[in-house]
Amino acid sequence: MSFSLNPSSTLNSASTLNSANSTSAATGQELANDVLVANGPEDSISDLSFSPQQELLAVASWDSKVRIYEVDPNSGQNQGKALFEHEGPVFSARWSSDGTKVCSGAADKQVKLFDLASQQAQQIGVHDAPVRAVRFVQCGPTNTEVVVSGSWDKTLKYWDTRSPQPISTINLPERVYCMDSAQKLLVVGCADRHVAAIDLNNPQQIAKSSQSTLKYQTRCVACYPQGNGYAIASIEGRCAIQYIDEAEQQKSGFSFRCHRKFPNGQPATTSARTVSNQEVQVYPVNSISFHPIYGTFATAGSDGTFCFWDKDARQRLKNFPNVDSPITATAFNRNGTIFAYARSYDWSQGHQNNRPDLPNEIKLHATKDDEIKQKKRR
Repeated sequence: MSFSLNPSSTLNSASTLNSANSTSAATGQELANDVLVANGPEDSISDLSFSPQQELLAVASWDSKVRIYEVDPNSGQNQGKALFEHEGPVFSARWSSDGTKVCSGAADKQVKLFDLASQQAQQIGVHDAPVRAVRFVQCGPTNTEVVVSGSWDKTLKYWDTRSPQPISTINLPERVYCMDSAQKLLVVGCADRHVAAIDLNNPQQIAKSSQSTLKYQTRCVACYPQGNGYAIASIEGRCAIQYIDEAEQQKSGFSFRCHRKFPNGQPATTSARTVSNQEVQVYPVNSISFHPIYGTFATAGSDGTFCFWDKDARQRLKNFPNVDSPITATAFNRNGTIFAYARSYDWSQGHQNNRPDLPNEIKLHATKDDEIKQKKRR
């Protein structure tokens, strides 16, 4: 799969990528030992998140529930540990830094906080429209941890769990479609390709407003573990590597094609220019997840595949077999030894294509270093 480079990129040879790793192709056996999460959701899965402190997995789904599972890191065996509900489809569920709480946002316009010890959930915030994404973030020089929520009401709100009113509200140019944070960086992807980057040392204002370098609707965003940039992807099977610092962006920023295939099901591993006489099917990129140790990342799409990438080497590390269903959400555990992926309908083809025979399940893949670790450069 060749990268399509923007003008700021310095790499201009597609063969550099294509020959970088001859073992990246899927053999069909890579997922044979993946473990199914028992008693999974009853409707499409919208978000996955591992606790930063222990092997607990939070799952948000369209059946209006957030489920929390305990996972054995050695065997992958798992069991339900907790469950709480909203009054509409849940779009986002994320952990606090100490692993004691989960925040969630849903179509019922509510932001909720679940305490693992007491097994109690409470509403801590509300928007004027569905809440698309939530995160725990650490703000200011004191690293005060609060919940931030982004909504289709075109606002971003910060919540202290002790007050029903938001600490601060930021007006955005459009509806929130996706959001992520790392270190002191918070990035919000909005409708009409608007992107807002916020420095959490000064969380009350947008530090940098821009439009996505991708030509089509933003689908997902993920911040680098170092907090110096983000990967953003679109409905058009394309992902962009972005840096906050302009000099670094000019040096290292680029975009690439992914999650595309020919009608016969084979991945479209060459550039569109060389296959102009063949139809290439393009799929939305539904999820991006960064490995917490190596800084490599995974993309997953409506085509039913996920891939591991190294942005620094501009290299695909591993392509995995098709799982015969859209992949709607992914997550690495705290040390990157487990990769969770959700098989369910992603609504990309409208409600009329949400068939009852489509799965709603989560699989756990034990990662190997030769799949996800950076390769030695030649």
